[in-house]
Amino acid sequence: MRILITGATGLVGREIVRQCQDQNISVNYLTTSKEKMVSKPEYQGYYWNPDSGVIDEKCFEGVTAIINLAAASISKRWTTRYKKIILTSRVNTLRTLHRALKKQKTLNPESYNAIKAFVSASAIGIYPDSLSNYYTENETKIDDSFLGEVVKVWEKETDAFNDFDFSVAKVRIGLVMSSEGGALPEMAKPVKNYVGAAFGSGEQWQSWIHTSDLARIFLFTVENGLAGIYNGVGPNPVTNNRLVKEIAKAVDKPLFLPNIPKFVMQTILGEMAYLLFASQRVSCKKIEEEGFIFNYPNVCLALGEIYGTREKEGVSEALYNNEYSS
Repeated sequence: MRILITGATGLVGREIVRQCQDQNISVNYLTTSKEKMVSKPEYQGYYWNPDSGVIDEKCFEGVTAIINLAAASISKRWTTRYKKIILTSRVNTLRTLHRALKKQKTLNPESYNAIKAFVSASAIGIYPDSLSNYYTENETKIDDSFLGEVVKVWEKETDAFNDFDFSVAKVRIGLVMSSEGGALPEMAKPVKNYVGAAFGSGEQWQSWIHTSDLARIFLFTVENGLAGIYNGVGPNPVTNNRLVKEIAKAVDKPLFLPNIPKFVMQTILGEMAYLLFASQRVSCKKIEEEGFIFNYPNVCLALGEIYGTREKEGVSEALYNNEYSS
């Protein structure tokens, strides 16, 4: 098997590449930086520039599946200019891939026919902000925020790949838990410095997933030729209050400050503060029913692995396995 990955140098992409290497799966990857290109039999880089529609079509050689992760980060201040980048990065990436695959189908059918699966990243930000709803992939309402609109457009572009002869799936990613990047180190930083606190009421739901399990979901989806939408979240969402408390336990620091009011973060972050207060309680039952088994089903187990506190005194294996079981 050889998988073509876009966004291979990002947080999730790096973990997928690691797992591919562990399983002797070869990787082709697309990069906008020629300096990041590596040429090895099992790990081959190719140049592309989605903003101008440029792609090295040799990237499809020997490929049996494609994983699309490329997208501008949403964790930067949402200025008018950057909001445009967030949206166009997702649209241009998919359109460039689609045009190239359409060309392959006509001019290089042997290479095209070898591709059996296409999986693209999406986000749970498409679900409406709610403290009470429990969302499955069947939800049709879309959040009326900027992020909801972005994911709507993102998924519509992915749906265009249903014109091809391979399976097409979308993985709606939640809060990714990793020490190597993403939101968790930023959340843990103030806690480590004794100024950590939950946001707003703290009752907003956070649907999280360990980066290792998320990478496994992408590979599981590819290997089983799954089609449709799958939520890339763990089995047991937690409130923001609970998450901050568990982070404090994992890094062995106290929490004593009151929750941070919404207006404070809006002053600091502007519209992007929405990410801290939106509540999406999301189900992972659909991927579990396909046979996927999570290695990190609850947040204390995930944080224990990340911060090396799993064997902390007074915490039993039974607690890790059962505290948040549904």
